[in-house]
Amino acid sequence: MTAIFALATSLMWGLADFGGGLLTRRIPALTVVVVSQTIAVGVLGALVLATGGLHEAGPELWYAVAAGVVGPVAMLSFYRALALGPMGVVSPLGSIGVVVPVSVGLLLGDRPGLAQFAGIGVAVVGILLAGGPELRGAPVQRQAILLTLLAAFGFGAVMALISEASTTLTGLFLALFVQRVTNVAVGGAALYVSVRRGGRALPAEGGWEAIRASLPALAFVGLADVAANGTYSIAAQHGPVTVAAVLASLYPVVTALAARGVLKERLRAVQAAGAGLALIGTVLLASG
Repeated sequence: MTAIFALATSLMWGLADFGGGLLTRRIPALTVVVVSQTIAVGVLGALVLATGGLHEAGPELWYAVAAGVVGPVAMLSFYRALALGPMGVVSPLGSIGVVVPVSVGLLLGDRPGLAQFAGIGVAVVGILLAGGPELRGAPVQRQAILLTLLAAFGFGAVMALISEASTTLTGLFLALFVQRVTNVAVGGAALYVSVRRGGRALPAEGGWEAIRASLPALAFVGLADVAANGTYSIAAQHGPVTVAAVLASLYPVVTALAARGVLKERLRAVQAAGAGLALIGTVLLASG
């Protein structure tokens, strides 16, 4: 069960990242975050009311609040890093965040078998290579590296926090709702500050009409991200966190394959090798 839910997580995160990346080409990144997460809040709010999730409120919801604060900071740091440095460097480095939940799992007592340890190592190398790291070229700005590492730590922290936010399905709906409300509050505040400083909230071309036309895509990004958080929480609760975290972090492979299938982008040799190693690592982890 852990492998199935964790792989579902990587699929949805990968597609959400791909969709979000396309949207930010024409819509400001902060607006993408705020609108997509607002749609998710509406859907999750309806689920919480329908399932009676409000009765599951407890101290563990603070984990969801923390995840909601860290998530937008990580995402915006990642977008800023992509603007400063080559994607071939930033994308693989962003995957290093898997170290956070894996470390938490080991501290909490996870003891993977020999095959799973090998799978973790192979999969992590595959994840890094799947981003297509640029090993040659101009030096990368120090700020881009620092922002990428901040984003990576944030992504990993969200994985660790959301897995602790609930123990039941109805409680998970409530935890995800609280996380998304916090996302919108933090992202909305950042968007307000950005606009006050002269930044854009609406696309340069199309304005509100462009936002309305993109609502289906924005909804997909927001709901896919929510679903990925949910399936990851289930995976981490029903098996070793170390295994769940590594399998869930295969999303760069999904993003690269989506770009290949939809945008007809050619995979570089290093990306193809990374995808292959990630697949081998997945088999080893699932067999453990």
